[in-house]
Amino acid sequence: MIRTFNTFKSRGLLCVVGFAALTLACHAAEPFAGRWEGVVHIPGNELNVVIDLAPASNGSWAGSITVPGLNTKGLPLKDLIIKGSDASFAIKTSPARGLEARLKAHLNGHSSLTGQFSQAGNTAPFELKQTGPPQVETPRRSTAITKEIEGEWVGEFQLLGYPRKVTIKLRNSGDGAAAEFVVVGKRVNNLPVDLVTQEGTLVDVHSSEIGAVFEGRFQKETGELNGTFSQGPFEVPLVMKKAGDANKDGNDSQAATPNAQPSEPARQTPNAQ
Repeated sequence: MIRTFNTFKSRGLLCVVGFAALTLACHAAEPFAGRWEGVVHIPGNELNVVIDLAPASNGSWAGSITVPGLNTKGLPLKDLIIKGSDASFAIKTSPARGLEARLKAHLNGHSSLTGQFSQAGNTAPFELKQTGPPQVETPRRSTAITKEIEGEWVGEFQLLGYPRKVTIKLRNSGDGAAAEFVVVGKRVNNLPVDLVTQEGTLVDVHSSEIGAVFEGRFQKETGELNGTFSQGPFEVPLVMKKAGDANKDGNDSQAATPNAQPSEPARQTPNAQ
């Protein structure tokens, strides 16, 4: 029994050592893979960042960035290219968070990245240190919505003393729900929607590019979506009604008035106009 136990223990130790060696070999083969933390040295406003890089199954790379100072967590990296000891990628947050930039990085050894952060024609150096394995954020996916949530919803809120009319058209598609999201003040703002979810009676509609979110809870008794509209630091209550019900109540169900002037789609924040 003692011999058998020692043999089992030896084999177990060999398996552990072998797995560790394989992990180290994979890490050595992909030196960019990992979590990288450091600072972008913007004059007068140093920016702490956390970047996660991981190889994808199809031979490409996936990555995300967290910027605590801009309340941005797990934002997917765009145009991510890794070649030899160099990497480049872009980041784009909503105008409310104010960050659209490109980063070019060079790998120094196995635990340091240095490079240039470019934004609006200006550049700033950065240094990042590898702090652990990658923790790339998986983008959330839209879910299906129930029949009672499908349809056209209208509402209105006041912001900075001006009325804003809102129309949200919700429908199911092959990959979950989709939405048209329009906010009208002095001009029409068509917000690009990238996420629609429903969990029980709670419905969320996200426009990450603009930083706008509608969160509402369906009230079966009244047939309303009772919630909030938020964008950046602004959050206001917003009650949405089905377009037909709003007409019955004598409310204006048109989110875009004929005299409103169209703007470039979703490039200007609704609270600005």
